[in-house]
Amino acid sequence: MTKPKVFCIGFQKTGTSSMRDALEQLGFSVTGVFGRQTPLDELRATYVKTGLAVARDYDAVEDMPWPLMFRELDAAFPGAKFILTIRETERWYRSIHDHFGPRPYHIQQLTYGDDAGTPVGHEARYKSVYEAHNAAVLDYFAERPEDLLVMRLEQGDGWQKLGNFLGMDVPEGQFVRTNSSAQRRSLGARIRKRLNRMGLPVKVMDG
Repeated sequence: MTKPKVFCIGFQKTGTSSMRDALEQLGFSVTGVFGRQTPLDELRATYVKTGLAVARDYDAVEDMPWPLMFRELDAAFPGAKFILTIRETERWYRSIHDHFGPRPYHIQQLTYGDDAGTPVGHEARYKSVYEAHNAAVLDYFAERPEDLLVMRLEQGDGWQKLGNFLGMDVPEGQFVRTNSSAQRRSLGARIRKRLNRMGLPVKVMDG
């Protein structure tokens, strides 16, 4: 069976890493965030064109700035499936606040506005943009429920729901949980974070 294109269009910290690992277990080639090295003005002007080109080479995508271009992805890839991961707004904001802290990030500026490169001090803006995105996705696919899967991982959505949506056999048991707070507190994660802050993209294996 030919796998459909799958576009994960939930914002960061909604379970995107878990979705990536789950799709990879099912045999999908998955790519994640792009634009980290692209200046903001250039990224704003080119991310849709760049993303569409990148998406051609993969079965699935997740992370940012993919959610910002879900309409363009839908137009460019007829028959694709879309997955919207959602968390309760307050829990989502606490997670993104703790993850990014006060350090400005240009992909956050692309998403939340030039003056909101960090979640710290911009709680209302972040929550508003997050909720508006989720509402826009639900409205866009309202007449096409077969093309959109809403996954609430914290509420127990998992393998069976994903398998039914994709029409695929899936593993039994507990769904993938990746990049949890406990994992991020591990020694390896702390080392990676510190090296990345120093500009050294060194990968350290946990355990």
